[in-house]
This record gives sequence, C-alpha cells and structure tokens, in this order.
Amino acid sequence: MSQAERGVIVESALLQRGLRLEYATLGWNVVGVGIVIAAAIAARSVALAGFGLDSVIEIFASVIVVWQLKGLNEYREQRALRLIGWAFYALAVYILIQAAYVLVLRAHPHTSVPGILWLGATLLAMLLLAAGKRATGAKLGNTVLMTEAHVTLIDAYLAGAVLIGLMLNALVGWWWADPLAGLVIVYYGVKEGIAAWQSEG
Repeated sequence: MSQAERGVIVESALLQRGLRLEYATLGWNVVGVGIVIAAAIAARSVALAGFGLDSVIEIFASVIVVWQLKGLNEYREQRALRLIGWAFYALAVYILIQAAYVLVLRAHPHTSVPGILWLGATLLAMLLLAAGKRATGAKLGNTVLMTEAHVTLIDAYLAGAVLIGLMLNALVGWWWADPLAGLVIVYYGVKEGIAAWQSEG
C-alpha cells in the first residue's frame, strides 16, 4: 500500500470519527431540549430556557458540520462558518435580553432537580465531545469542525454557569443567580461569533 493510499484511509477514518462525534452531539441535544424545556417551564427558569435555546443552536451547528463533512469544498466551508457565526451571535443576544428582562421583573425561579442533574451530565459530555472534535478537526485540518468544537465547549461553559446559578438559587435562595449565570456566556458567544466570521474570511 502506498503512502498516498494510507493517507486516504486515515483521512476517511478521521472524517467518520468527526461524523460520529457530531451524531453523538446531535443525539444528546435532541434529548436534552425536551428535558430542559420541561424543567424550564416547571421552574420558571430563564437560565434553563436559555440553555434550551443553546441546545437548539448546538443542534443547528452540528447539522451544518455534518453537511460540510459530507461534501468538503471551499464554498460549503465558508457558508458553514458564516452560519455558525450567526448562531453564536443569536445565543449571546437571546441570553442578554432574557437575563435583563428577568432581573428587571425580579421573577423568582423555583428549584429544578431534573435541571441540575441534566446540566451536570451535560457539562461532562460536552467537554469530552469538544475535546474529540478539536483533536479530530486539527488532524483533518478542518476549520469548520474545529470552530464547531468551540460551540460545544461554549455549551459546556453554559451548562456549568447555569448549574451554578440553579445551585445557588436552590441552596441559598439567590434567585438573581439564575438569570445572571447566563450572562457568562454572552462574552463567549460574541467572541466566538467574531472568530467564526474571521475564519470564514
């Protein structure tokens, strides 16, 4: 077997690994959207509602990457990066508006045990998936997969931030920690949205 043939086999294996990582992310978030939305409604939690939107954006980003991995070309890569950039901006804007709305109205969310348990599991799952995507994308030289690894990492950060907010509300009654927790992600959303657009250029 020639070196070129071995290279093709390795690249094909890496592409399949990237697709499996994206399918795992999709599956986790499709299940998570239902759990988180139900928990958000029951607890009247803006932070959980924001996390539910983040899961929808993560599904969107994963679909884009699957589409790109199945048809590598420059046009698809540029368009995929642009769409991921918009997803970051949408996430940051939504969380900012919702957090401001709740803080002004002083709406007190209830404790959500299902939400806390799911967020803890999601934090660990997204950290592992992000690491796998980043490593696979680097070996492939695939900018879109590496960029989407940031989306997954932000999903982990958001899970951690919202988890802290829910725990503070549950344990010490700090109701404002729930919406405030979501603001942690606004910075990351804007930063990574800009990075996605710069990569696309």
